[in-house]
Amino acid sequence: MTGPVDVLTDRLRRALGAAFGPEHAATDPVLRPSQFADFQANVALALAKRLGSNPRVVAEAIVEHLDVADVCLAPAVSGPGFVNLTLRGDWLAEQSTALAGDPRLGVPVEEPQVVPVDYSAPNVAKEMHVGHLRTTVVGDALARTLEHLGHHVVRQNHIGDWGTPFGMLIEHLLDVGEDSEDAKLLASDPNAFYQAARAEFDADAPSASGEGFADRARRRVVALQAGDPDTLRLWQELIDLSTAYFNSIYTALGVTLSDADLAGESTYNHELPGICEELEAAGIATMSEGALCVFLDGYTGREGKPVPLIIRKSDGGYGYATTDLATIRHRVRDLHADRILYVIGAPQHLHLQMVFETARRAGWLPDHVEVVHVQIGNVLGSDGKILKTRSGAPVRLRSLLEEAVERAAAMLAEARPEIPEADRALIARQVGIGAVKYADLSVAHDSEYTFDLERMVSQTGNTAPYLQYAAARIRSILRRAGSTPDAAIVQTEEAERDLMLELLRFGDVVAGVGSSLEPHRLCTYLFDLAQTFTAFYDRCPVLKAPEPAVRDSRLRLCAVTLAVLEQGLALLGISTPERM
Repeated sequence: MTGPVDVLTDRLRRALGAAFGPEHAATDPVLRPSQFADFQANVALALAKRLGSNPRVVAEAIVEHLDVADVCLAPAVSGPGFVNLTLRGDWLAEQSTALAGDPRLGVPVEEPQVVPVDYSAPNVAKEMHVGHLRTTVVGDALARTLEHLGHHVVRQNHIGDWGTPFGMLIEHLLDVGEDSEDAKLLASDPNAFYQAARAEFDADAPSASGEGFADRARRRVVALQAGDPDTLRLWQELIDLSTAYFNSIYTALGVTLSDADLAGESTYNHELPGICEELEAAGIATMSEGALCVFLDGYTGREGKPVPLIIRKSDGGYGYATTDLATIRHRVRDLHADRILYVIGAPQHLHLQMVFETARRAGWLPDHVEVVHVQIGNVLGSDGKILKTRSGAPVRLRSLLEEAVERAAAMLAEARPEIPEADRALIARQVGIGAVKYADLSVAHDSEYTFDLERMVSQTGNTAPYLQYAAARIRSILRRAGSTPDAAIVQTEEAERDLMLELLRFGDVVAGVGSSLEPHRLCTYLFDLAQTFTAFYDRCPVLKAPEPAVRDSRLRLCAVTLAVLEQGLALLGISTPERM
């Protein structure tokens, strides 16, 4: 179904064409909410400048040719040239009834694109920390939303699974034993395993053969890069154990990443020499101080010196830039991407822009393929600095999630002690995890935010528990009603009208998130919807409505509100408990 914004935009375009000629029919009128009407169109102001006319005269000409009698009350011109549009109550009710019967709840199915989404990207044998939270949560919400809009999303978890640390890790694995309890730490407490390996490396204690640990580790790196079968087997064992750890975090978070989405650095090893050769042959990369580099116009550092994108190091090794170039070439050439999203920390912006520009110059990233860095801001502590433990270490993600669930459990135990303990445990997990995810998603992804668990699990304010409680409250109403009638929605009160208007915005909001890549806009909408529903429920008796037809209408409004809340939260990756 088509939302009111699309309907009014189409009618305004027709009026522009009729009043000022077909060349103006493609104008994109901006519609915004107004205190004077449901929508206010300001298209006349911009058009008047192009025409050299008075904005009010232009607005009046638009109104004269505007055919909206079946949708709106009589349009009016206000201020310097705004066109005010108020939707008819019967049209709103008819559209709301159609929305209630629409399984997609007004969300359009767009022309499908192939969209690889690069997100999460933890390192093998390293604990996921709070810094991984936002890229994982935002990336997953975007993947879910784009899929719902009809696109083919290719999840890409670009894990750090290659490099010099693996010599150290493999040797430590051999020292402790592949079947030892220490080895199993990789699946539960990978930092402990990594730190033990690092301690061995730094101590460099000689073995019985007299060879130091550091020397063995360096030799193991050479064997790994040379493809030694036994070394590769041990390397794969490290990855498998770490993957079990990653999956435990993803399961706790309720994100949609799986083993099939792993696309680590090692995937592209065999392509890296060819990347360098091709760039050098094309004159895009040149030697500088023993390293193969790309120098791009406009990228300068201190004292105006050019910043290089290092493709091959002076020691012959490859860095992130080489792998990232191979990655983007793969996503275009093999995955046939139309649009590529990199949900990565904001500090990587310069690096990614240089990679994107190099790939365009090399012909690996055609102009018709859009590539976007969805920049992820930092998570701050109460001191306004990047969230860390008192010792200065990054906060463990598992610990943070467990604490959120514990907070939610304590809140439920106090507020709803009558709920069976097993049910409370499930609800606490849904509320605690949802609270953490929503706190990330409800602010612009490129901004910083302060981590505050007490505020996150609160049932007041713009939080996941507030929205989850709103959904649980509606479920309670529908349970008491016994059934949801398949009734026509009618408007008898202004609060019903406000709720209908809010519900009909859902499709436009979801489509907007798909184009702007800003999940916080969906959060804002869901919060507004929950508040609008609360006002409706306070002013309009549902189960005790004055007439059966009004009761049935309001019950159906409750049901479609619940459906929109559930669907909206699901797109954010947040569950809605049956009760709270």
